[in-house]
Amino acid sequence: MKNLKKQRRIQVIALATVALVLSTALIGYAMRDGINFFRAPTQILAEPPAPTEVFRIGGLVEEGSIVRGQGETIRFSVTDGNGVVPVTYTGVLPDLFEENQGMVGTGSYINGVFEASEILAKHDETYMPAEVVDMLKEQGVYKGTEG
Repeated sequence: MKNLKKQRRIQVIALATVALVLSTALIGYAMRDGINFFRAPTQILAEPPAPTEVFRIGGLVEEGSIVRGQGETIRFSVTDGNGVVPVTYTGVLPDLFEENQGMVGTGSYINGVFEASEILAKHDETYMPAEVVDMLKEQGVYKGTEG
């Protein structure tokens, strides 16, 4: 009887371990496309990512860089004060998107151009994504308001 309890306990522990490993693997597999890493323009220029990698770029829209093309295609540049990355985006930009304002874009870096699939802009006069603020502070170009 004692041996049977010990055997059952080992079976339950083994089954729980297998279930934990399997669930962790399934969660990791499900999240593989949902994880987007954030990069600053300087980081992208220093170590260009693979064209198939989807990531986020953030910084300030460079002054004088917005060029509206045919249809809904827009070209502009994003800077962090040190590096400048050209961006193309096809779609409708957020209403608050403008030059010298913070933005975050999701997409891929292909042939020296960031091809954005999504563009996010600040939502009021003081907001800027935390990643962008941190990156701009590191570069010494952050001009935020204290408060």
